Amino acid sequence: MRVFILKMATKWGIVSAGKISHDFACVLRSLSPLEHKIIAVAARKLEDAQKFAEQHEIPKAFGSYAELATNPDVDVVYVGTVTSHHFPVGRLMLEAGKHVLMEKPMCMNVKETKELIKLAKEKQLFLMEALWSRFLPTYRKLMSELAKQTIGDVYYINSTSGMNSEAVARINKKELGGGVTLDLGIYTLNSVLMVYGSEKPLQIEAVGHLNSDGVDENVAAVLKFSKGRLATISYTSKAQLPCELEVVGTKGTLKLPFPMWCGNILITPDTKYDFLLPPTVGVCNFINSSGLRYEADCVRECLQKGLLECPKMSHADSELLATLMEEIRKQLGVTYPSDAE
Repeated sequence: MRVFILKMATKWGIVSAGKISHDFACVLRSLSPLEHKIIAVAARKLEDAQKFAEQHEIPKAFGSYAELATNPDVDVVYVGTVTSHHFPVGRLMLEAGKHVLMEKPMCMNVKETKELIKLAKEKQLFLMEALWSRFLPTYRKLMSELAKQTIGDVYYINSTSGMNSEAVARINKKELGGGVTLDLGIYTLNSVLMVYGSEKPLQIEAVGHLNSDGVDENVAAVLKFSKGRLATISYTSKAQLPCELEVVGTKGTLKLPFPMWCGNILITPDTKYDFLLPPTVGVCNFINSSGLRYEADCVRECLQKGLLECPKMSHADSELLATLMEEIRKQLGVTYPSDAE
């Protein structure tokens, strides 16, 4: 194993100048410059990268991903492209010797996910799926309460995520890796797997509707687990759902209200916990994006320890999520070109 002792700031490269990359850059710039520093940004158009670089005070801007991949000053790359580009861009960066933080979902399917993880291990490089929920104070507190048996034995979970997003191309266009399972459903699945200790369900039954482009837009599923436990998940791009997580045990309920994937509130049978998120240097596009800081800090910590994967979001976790999402897609009849390659 290659050990990287980072006594200086972790030097980041940002791939894509889109909205989520903007938020991640705002967060990195809000952290200590002694720990995090953005070295370069790359976009498909040089002018987009230059505009992004100027806005975020980044020294280097590239008009191709390959230029960033070969830049010797970059330690780790954050990939914020549309989902359909995750695998090829991730492979490019790993082949060039860069550590990678890949925006969720890791890839389009199980095959790509496994191939990317295999490559990272062969290259002895760090790779993590940026599923930020796992690092937030609310979820850490949730897991702590479960460990203390605050609500006794858990037998039921209900997790929802949905909003009217029919105009959002990345969710509705197959060529961009669209579909609510990959974009929103992953959060509901993640919450269930966290509560049930990354256990693979015994059975999944999913129903849903596809849009005119052949990707899922409205989905509900029931997951059967061992020891009499169940979970229901629902997610949609058609309407606003409660976007809440309820974990029901023999002694009560734990609840993460809206927005369950990145919220700052946890309600227990006795107490309401409110975890205020720090401000960012710039205005973010998405709700509570300040919470991205926790995954960024985790990446730095893992690199300092010489880890190739994060214990909080392991390669096995990413593979299981990809497996479950692919099973749901198959039941709904959603396929991508990469499935057959």
